Amino acid sequence: MSEEVLVNITPQETRVAVVYAGAVQELLIERAASRGLVGNIYMGRVARVLPGMQSAFVEVGLERAAFLHVADIWEERRANGEAAKPIEKVLAEGQPLLVQVVKDPIGTKGARLSTQVSLAGRLLVYLPQDPHIGISQRIEDESGRAALRDQVKALVPPEEKGGFIIRTLAEGASDAELAADIAFLRHLWADIRGRALGAQPPLLVHQDLSLAQRVLRDMVTDATEVVRLDSRENFQKLAAFAETYTPQLRGRLEHYAGERPLFELYNVEPEIEKALSRRVDLKSGGTLFIDQTEAMTTIDVNTGGFVGSRNFDETVFKTNLEAAQAIARQLRLRNLGGIIIVDFIDMQTDEHRAAVLEELKKALARDRTRMTVSGFTQLGLVEMTRKRTRESLAHVLCEPCAVCGGRGEVKTARTVSYEILREILREARAFNAREFRVLGAQNVIDLLQEEESGSVAMLSDFIGKRISLQVEPGYMQEQFDIVLM
Repeated sequence: MSEEVLVNITPQETRVAVVYAGAVQELLIERAASRGLVGNIYMGRVARVLPGMQSAFVEVGLERAAFLHVADIWEERRANGEAAKPIEKVLAEGQPLLVQVVKDPIGTKGARLSTQVSLAGRLLVYLPQDPHIGISQRIEDESGRAALRDQVKALVPPEEKGGFIIRTLAEGASDAELAADIAFLRHLWADIRGRALGAQPPLLVHQDLSLAQRVLRDMVTDATEVVRLDSRENFQKLAAFAETYTPQLRGRLEHYAGERPLFELYNVEPEIEKALSRRVDLKSGGTLFIDQTEAMTTIDVNTGGFVGSRNFDETVFKTNLEAAQAIARQLRLRNLGGIIIVDFIDMQTDEHRAAVLEELKKALARDRTRMTVSGFTQLGLVEMTRKRTRESLAHVLCEPCAVCGGRGEVKTARTVSYEILREILREARAFNAREFRVLGAQNVIDLLQEEESGSVAMLSDFIGKRISLQVEPGYMQEQFDIVLM
């Protein structure tokens, strides 16, 4: 089946949807106000060296200092198999340093850096400091891997420094296409070195391509039928980019000029809303519940309203098989990364567990992001990891609830009313006020005036002060103030 790539561009943001077999498989969003940093190269300054953590903080001009671990510091002697030096022997505070962002800031964590620069082309990744020639793990045919390595080696003069990683898209590429990629990447590195020479840190030396350009570079494959853009101006810009950078893809670009919004035409907008929901309904009637936390993402599978045609074991097995497909798609749609724990419905036979695990791995094989699946644990859970280099869809589009602070729950009106009574008692001991006026939400004040009116009167008698209650329409349920009169 062929896939279509839809690109919706406005001055504020670029949104990309990959549609395969009539269903949205991936969603990418890049906003002008918060463009991703991965791939950017900075001339930074070492702010702090932490020997105990074997890491350093580097100022690169971002809101928070970026993080550099000793394992991400390129040393030629380490590449030759010698022992790595401790970080305090390599870096000093105030030292200028050329670094590249390998992971965007996520939550409260700053960007992750590396001193080993890598420049991605369509077919190759250039490693200016490393003479190694590697091959993508996705190219599994050993004879094909050896032939590709020999093909690239033949195009790289022995006196030239640097190495390459051969990308999956390089399978079947001609010598001319590979040579063009090599020439472009070497020219780009020469420009970066020229800008970095004598630069005063912190300074952005090189910014990675825009999302629309990265789509052409990284996401368009032989299976991609068309890349459809709804902005004429940006279509022309991307077409010009393709002419010089990826001429073989120019013919797949298409400008969408219809009256109906592109994402509405392909039913993408509802998919975005569904990808922000905790609950995912399966066609069979089963459900997934996806909970994203700081430490990990958990996915719980339930049979819901699905009733199998034979017996309960068959119902569970069919639900888990469908869930495996849905989970792989949701991971891509939501861009969930880090540790992921899946709680499939308990299965009685090893044969069923093996079949579900195989179905999950098969569905995950389409993912462009590196993943590992560890299989079922003793508790019957499936552990996996997915490389996380940028924020998830929910973190891009949403923020913690102002009412519950991201907990997903709020204190009951009774809990808040008891907090108010304790606070009045505390303040009565500290201040000699004539009256204590409580400002609170409607539900809380109603409870204090009705069911808890006896408690309010008892407290008023105990402290010997008047307690008055007042509704504040703008207050949330947990919010209250006590005014001393």
